[in-house]
Amino acid sequence: MKAVSIYCKSVQVNLDTGPDIRDITPVLEHLIHDSQVEEGSLCATMVGSTGSLTTIEYEPGVVRDLMAAVNRLASPDLEYEHEKAWHDGNGHSHVQAALLGPSIALPIRMGQLKMGTWQQVVAINHDNRSRQRTIEVTITGTTV
Repeated sequence: MKAVSIYCKSVQVNLDTGPDIRDITPVLEHLIHDSQVEEGSLCATMVGSTGSLTTIEYEPGVVRDLMAAVNRLASPDLEYEHEKAWHDGNGHSHVQAALLGPSIALPIRMGQLKMGTWQQVVAINHDNRSRQRTIEVTITGTTV
């Protein structure tokens, strides 16, 4: 019976004013390689209430489409109760991030993320200013 390994790492991603979307797939693949996990799971969580993680086909058209859709879901032009309390202009940022969610879990098979050919993991900053985001990654599974 193979032993189960747990590998934890923090990753920093610099993101521009939101919505800004960056492909973090290569970073996650590098961590899987370092972990030596062959079969298991990768769980990642963006720390903070105005950021999210998801998967898309990371190409310019889809990136623009997702940005537009996020802004339609929670438009920066609407009035938010958060603004009345904090006056920081980012009420929409919190709602957008909550709708997409801060975490993602993906399978690891044969030492690689098991995703579709045109599927990449992206980090999204929804805030009204640029941010350095921390993503906490936990990789669990059997090693070589």
